[in-house]
Amino acid sequence: MSIPTQTSKSAELYARAVKVLPGGVSRNTVLRDPYPAYAEYGSGCRITDTEGVTRLDFSNNMASLIHGHACPEIVQSVSEQLARGSAFTMATEMEVRYAELLCDRNPGFEKLRFVNSGTEALMVALKSSRAFTGRPKIAKVEGAYHGGYDYAEVSQSPSPANWGDIDHPKSVPLAHGTPDSALNDVVIIPFNDPERAIAILDENAADLACVLLDLMPHRVGLRPADAEFVAAIRDWTTRNGSLLVLDEVITFRTEYSGLQTSYGITADLTALGKMIGGGFPIGAVTGRSDVMEVLNPRSKKLLFPHSGTFSANPISTTAGFVAMEKFDAPAIKRLNALAQRAIKGITDAISETGLAACVTGGGSMFRVHMKEHEPCNFREAYLTPEQNGQIKLLLDYMFDEGFVLINTCTATLSTPMTEVEIDALVRAFKGGFQRIVSEG
Repeated sequence: MSIPTQTSKSAELYARAVKVLPGGVSRNTVLRDPYPAYAEYGSGCRITDTEGVTRLDFSNNMASLIHGHACPEIVQSVSEQLARGSAFTMATEMEVRYAELLCDRNPGFEKLRFVNSGTEALMVALKSSRAFTGRPKIAKVEGAYHGGYDYAEVSQSPSPANWGDIDHPKSVPLAHGTPDSALNDVVIIPFNDPERAIAILDENAADLACVLLDLMPHRVGLRPADAEFVAAIRDWTTRNGSLLVLDEVITFRTEYSGLQTSYGITADLTALGKMIGGGFPIGAVTGRSDVMEVLNPRSKKLLFPHSGTFSANPISTTAGFVAMEKFDAPAIKRLNALAQRAIKGITDAISETGLAACVTGGGSMFRVHMKEHEPCNFREAYLTPEQNGQIKLLLDYMFDEGFVLINTCTATLSTPMTEVEIDALVRAFKGGFQRIVSEG
């Protein structure tokens, strides 16, 4: 495969970029050494860069492209809407139709409000929880990513140097300058440890507006939550007048009604995003009618005034509507089966090469760890310097072999993929594992 040189178009673009963009990028996830690859166009499950190199895309813009690139049905529908207008200071029929479609997928989705990203959906969910309960604090899992809101990002990336005792994990800031007031209003609980988690929640019961939970948190290890842990959190919130807020921005792809249905629970509020935009920016908050009422501008006492210039814009809702109609139960079943094929193949490759590694995941996504056993929580998933070096070597190898992965060595599938692409991925992973073993 052709690798860009210092005289490549990518190098030239990056030289221009560093003059106008901090670090030369607008989002850290696209940065590579010595410079990013620049996409020229995408088609189906493949991306071609400015150097003319085509790669299989298992990142899918951080799990947001469930139908891959330039899905014909989405392109046609969006093009038709674009000719009629991209945004109005008026409501549109598509806003209503799409809300109906999403609410029909889960009986717990009684009312819904569109926003513009997963981050915004989580922000609105947390603020709605405070408005509904009148309580100031939230609880979240150590290491879990929930977007860029001050409260949601607390303890997103703690380390052994600052994460504190497991019985009382510290609230660790992500961004320098995060106010202590934000840290003090976020309670951190360990993942998959119901006894410790409930003890911590009990200490803060009177002040907790909600418990924020991702049922398969990516940065905590992309391992599905234990049923016992989820049941304990759901029971605790119900008994203590706190809300259960589920982050299904990524995991909504795993089941037709979201991952929560696998646990037999109904959230009070659910945040959605990524794939429900059909490739365009979107987010949504949905859940109990009485909780969602805090957003109702026609209520006798409006508790949470909320708006957004591009919320429910007809481009995003049109693309999302087509995407989710197309991502029906048979499509989900097929894609999940492909993921299981990949997980089995990669697990077999790990065994054959003798590498200390494992695979976690669920639905149509999975993550490779340089660890012998599946991590159960963030502290177990935390990479040592040696493991971090192995992951970087593996990612670079896979990229050079023509595969784009999320930088945690995570893969997400899209509907254009078939067994051909899955088997090619497995072969490449085996080659990467052999490279790691050979280099010691």
